[in-house]
Amino acid sequence: MTDSAALPVIIDCDPGHDDALALLLAVGDPRLRLLGVTTVAGNQTLDKTTVNALKVLALAGAAEVPVAAGCDKPLVGDLTVADDIHGASGLDGPDLDVPVAEVSGEHAVGLMRRLIVEPAEPVTLIATGPLTNVASLLHIHPEVTSNLERIVFMGGSTDRGNTTPYGEFNIVTDPEAADIVLRCGVPITMIGLNVTHQALATTEIIAEFEGMGTRLGTVCAELMTFFASTYLREFGFQHPPVHDPIAVAAVLEPSLVQTVIAPVAVELTGTHTRGATVVDLHRRTPYRPNADVAVGLNVDGFWRLLMSAVRRLNKSA
Repeated sequence: MTDSAALPVIIDCDPGHDDALALLLAVGDPRLRLLGVTTVAGNQTLDKTTVNALKVLALAGAAEVPVAAGCDKPLVGDLTVADDIHGASGLDGPDLDVPVAEVSGEHAVGLMRRLIVEPAEPVTLIATGPLTNVASLLHIHPEVTSNLERIVFMGGSTDRGNTTPYGEFNIVTDPEAADIVLRCGVPITMIGLNVTHQALATTEIIAEFEGMGTRLGTVCAELMTFFASTYLREFGFQHPPVHDPIAVAAVLEPSLVQTVIAPVAVELTGTHTRGATVVDLHRRTPYRPNADVAVGLNVDGFWRLLMSAVRRLNKSA
């Protein structure tokens, strides 16, 4: 499905309904070469996010992609999962009883290091969960930065949060990890809630998945239907935002996501704001810019990109 000229990427994730769509987009677009998938505790516990990643890859016909489990808790403090949004399994909704491959015997940090240093060309690391694995990689193996093209992460926001008033889930789960990543010196793109909340899985989008008439299309529709029910209950949203695949879309087609370069810091100590991303859009601080921050999205282009990838996987199944 991919060739040697495709862009090499690693996805670090915590599936998660929107992580599942991110994986499908990465596998289903031949312009990306998915070298490996690493999992982290976040939306659910590590054992569950790892199984979920294996299941999504199996459904996508990509069981050969190596999957390694990583950190089971944040660098500081205890883990709080998002079972109110993603359910007890982390992927509640569809029947995902599929045969899966074995998880790698390597730790996620070891697999990421190997997959980054071995290729001749630089590797892009896409993170759609808490940044614990990525921060651990940068701390333990700083040599990887020489062959990292870019780190693209879904997390944070230029305005409000979804877990605390100003904190987005992935960053709030491990603020210290996010702080390490944002100070690492590698080119970074931040895909925050201010943009992901524009990509809504409307009833028309869910119907388009269902109308594909395939198991994978039905799974996507059922994932989004469950996701919609929890977002309605917890936030009062009529349609749920699909955050994580936008990080993959930004790698595939950068023109879909408008960004501005800005200084970004993570609040580590605030009583009410721990885990908030402080994005200095108007340069009111003396800090140097350290991230390309997403500020706009071509919503129609994004959905067409994702639908094309899922249809491509349907045809190859």
